[in-house]
Amino acid sequence: MAVVLEILRGAASGAFLGEALVLVACVGISVILGVLVGWSWRPGWVSRSAEDKSEAPTFADPPTAISDSSSSRGEREKSGLVNGDDLEHLCRLVEVKDGGPAWIQMMEKSVPTMSYQAWRRDPETGPPQYRSRTVFEDATPEMVRDFFWDDESRLKWDDMLVKASILEECPTTGTMVVQWVRKFPFFCSDREYIIGRRIWESGRSYYCVTKGVPCSSVPRQNKPRRVDLYYSSWCIRAVESRRGDGQLTACEVLLFHHEDMGIPWEIAKLGVRQGMWGAVKKIDPGLRKYQKERALEAPRSRCAFLAQINTKVSPDYLKSLESSGKEDPSETEAHDEPRKPLVPRLLLVGGAIALACSLDRGLFTKAVVFGVARRFGNAGRR
Repeated sequence: MAVVLEILRGAASGAFLGEALVLVACVGISVILGVLVGWSWRPGWVSRSAEDKSEAPTFADPPTAISDSSSSRGEREKSGLVNGDDLEHLCRLVEVKDGGPAWIQMMEKSVPTMSYQAWRRDPETGPPQYRSRTVFEDATPEMVRDFFWDDESRLKWDDMLVKASILEECPTTGTMVVQWVRKFPFFCSDREYIIGRRIWESGRSYYCVTKGVPCSSVPRQNKPRRVDLYYSSWCIRAVESRRGDGQLTACEVLLFHHEDMGIPWEIAKLGVRQGMWGAVKKIDPGLRKYQKERALEAPRSRCAFLAQINTKVSPDYLKSLESSGKEDPSETEAHDEPRKPLVPRLLLVGGAIALACSLDRGLFTKAVVFGVARRFGNAGRR
């Protein structure tokens, strides 16, 4: 989650005037044509967007939240907040057996202590989905698990997170309901997340599920705007170091993420692609600092303590979950997204600008568009 939001913020920041000038210089007449096309095409739902204050729909009916009166483990399990169905879904994602569209590889980068790969796919309904594989050298699965779960620490290295609090917790399963408020650029309202999360353990592999859940105890507000459709889950496990010594001294994190923050999906994809690596490479320094603090036996936060309360499952059970899934057509559809002809791209940019200008919260959308304009200019020069 932090990665995707930081990506969007990075794409939206900078000297907007300069970006606009670059855009004009690069696309010229094509942009003007694109704007005309965009305005003539503007769909009816755009004019209604300012009046439609309903939240984005979810893919399925949301589960019932845990109530404070639930005193037994059975009652909490029955609540369906974060349960075995979520584990099954994550397992199928990890093994590429969820039956969804093929993943398109977007990026492959590395620094001395971390390597990163990212993919994206577009389901028939819902926002774009992202998958990434990050390998941290000289890190244990337990340390990385705690690092991503520890909101108190996250407030130090994730500068977009301005509030994090535990609303509910289960000391038996480690299940939590947390509230996050994330800072967006000044011209866009902050976002609020009510997140249910839980960890399953199989050997030294950890299946960590976090997703948006309903919570009647926290009333909705106009600001910050609540994000309902949210899914961000990962599998953490030990892997061989890329040093080639055959030792399992590195840690692999497979992340699966999608959410609907109220930004047009096609425009958001452009921003994500432009700012992805710049956001991801900030995670490694945060982890190394966390390792040093833990080595000094610094007190652990409540979240880090609950991260160690996991539901144990056997490898055979996980295999049974995976076997019931459907094999995807292929792990990746292509090494990278195919390049489209330049002129249609320019028309698309112009149309996107017109669409962005017509939306209720258009400033953030326009910032994302202008943040990627330079790429199209570079494509023209090539």
